[in-house]
Amino acid sequence: MEPQLLHGVADSVATVVIHHPAKRNAMTAEMWRALPPLLDALAADPDVRALVLAGEGGTFCAGADISTLQGSPQEAQGLAVRAEEALVAFPKPTLAAVRGHCVGGGSQLAAACDLRFAEEGALFGVTPAKLGIVYAASSTRRLVSLVGPATTKYLLFSGELIDTERALRSGLVDEVLPAGELGKRVAEFTRVLVSRSQLTQAAAKEFADGRTDRDAHWAGQARGSGDTAEGVAAFLERRQPRFTWSVPTSG
Repeated sequence: MEPQLLHGVADSVATVVIHHPAKRNAMTAEMWRALPPLLDALAADPDVRALVLAGEGGTFCAGADISTLQGSPQEAQGLAVRAEEALVAFPKPTLAAVRGHCVGGGSQLAAACDLRFAEEGALFGVTPAKLGIVYAASSTRRLVSLVGPATTKYLLFSGELIDTERALRSGLVDEVLPAGELGKRVAEFTRVLVSRSQLTQAAAKEFADGRTDRDAHWAGQARGSGDTAEGVAAFLERRQPRFTWSVPTSG
């Protein structure tokens, strides 16, 4: 099978799988280009309420396929940044499910997700210093927002890999699962995500990502959504809420 991004939707969760096992799921130029339109299509699907990004088999992503850097490293980096930004802009919760190596472009993609769950034994690294590449400013700032300036400098200066214990301690990952438990935990957690209010999630995502010009927009959405009334009624009636607000499919 050619290197590609596999995807599917089940139980309101979209799963995108980085499939290039011959090179530990390294991203080719074609794969970087394919990610933004794929994310746009999944974002527009009203049945999708959350997205999981994973790697085929026992590796998340070993980074960019180095052969794609031989022509124009700047162009290759631009493709990676556009894919990263498309993932950041995905309007519903995103979760990276990490096994094995999550290095270079793999870490770039994982950091662009809202949450990161990792299996024990996973390794993380940001490796442009090994190639003499200036890491994109937006990617650097995103890493600082996750792990702080000191750990960002450690990762970028050295290109060294860190284990799940340090990744958890630094805030690079949110949960670490024993071997064999990652899939079960991701399925369990995404069931929680799809049961919650998309209104709450969408507003929280924008606010947490630093957007400061949409307070009035979200206040208006809350007044007109009916989600708050439904949530309170469900709580008082001791039943599961049936939230109806959904992320607009355009605009």
